[in-house]
Parts: sequence; structure tokens; C-alpha cells
Amino acid sequence: MTDDGTTAAGATGTLGYEQARDELIEVVRRLEAGGTTLEESLALWERGEELAKVCRHWLEGARARLDAALAGPAENGGEPTAGNDSRNG
Repeated sequence: MTDDGTTAAGATGTLGYEQARDELIEVVRRLEAGGTTLEESLALWERGEELAKVCRHWLEGARARLDAALAGPAENGGEPTAGNDSRNG
């Protein structure tokens, strides 16, 4: 089991957001369906935690990019906006 867990953890870092999200949905479905042993349930739970971290990482990165894009022109002396155009006044 240690080898499988290590391999899964290593592979988690290369997952894209959609892949991690889809696998997380499947893990949750399997946990909710029941019928697994305690050991299987724990392994699914751990995998779900890893996948949730991957999703969170992607979402935090997306949020940072959005914040930078929204703040960028004002902070970098970019193009004037309609309310900030020096030609109007």
C-alpha cells in the first residue's frame, strides 16, 4: 500500500484542475455509496484529501492571476480608463 500511496501522491502533482475535480467527484461517489472496507474507505478518503488540495491549489492560482490582472493596469501606470483619461480635462 505504501508504494501505491506514494505513486498516487506523485501523480497528483501533475493533474490539471478538471482531472482532479472529476476524480474527486468519483471518490466522493464511492464513499457515499458505501460497501467498501474500512481500509478501502480510508484510502479513498486520503486520495480525496490529496485531490482537494490539488483543486485548491489551481483555484488559488486562478484567483491570484485574476487579482493581478485586475490590479495590474492601475499599479503599472497602464492605459488610462474612461474616468481617468487626461485628454478630457
